Amino acid sequence: MYEMDATELQLIDKVVHISRVAKVVKGGRRFSFSAIVVVGDGQGKVGAALGKANEVPEAIRKGVEMAKKNMFEIPLINNTIPYEILGKFGAASVLLKPASEGTGVIAGGAVRAIMEAAGVHNILTKCLGSNNPHNVVKATIGGLRTLRKPEEIARRRGKTLDEIKD
Repeated sequence: MYEMDATELQLIDKVVHISRVAKVVKGGRRFSFSAIVVVGDGQGKVGAALGKANEVPEAIRKGVEMAKKNMFEIPLINNTIPYEILGKFGAASVLLKPASEGTGVIAGGAVRAIMEAAGVHNILTKCLGSNNPHNVVKATIGGLRTLRKPEEIARRRGKTLDEIKD
């Protein structure tokens, strides 16, 4: 039926934010929860999703399942990203800059969770505009999705890797 491979057993999941939502009904208030969850393998694969349910653990479980389905690979060079990128979503913009070895992850809560799950060890980040966790996560994921390997960029431009490294 459903087989688990060795890589799926090593996944890192982090809860970025949990929201309690109240719906006012005839008998009072009905509470439900939404959880933003990030899942990664620590080797350059990462995914994020929003899980909603009437209980917190169920919302987290749903979020983890959705995030596993949304996983994608990011190019890593020396435990950092290949070049600077600006991810945008709504009013949130997230600046991601590669950093030299030994810098560490310089990032706030939402971005830090994504970077740690993805296996990025050296990076400089800055949230510009909104710092709403939903939008920051989507902006960061959007920025990481647009990253390409230097070899791929060189091939698209019809040049060698040495020609574009200037």
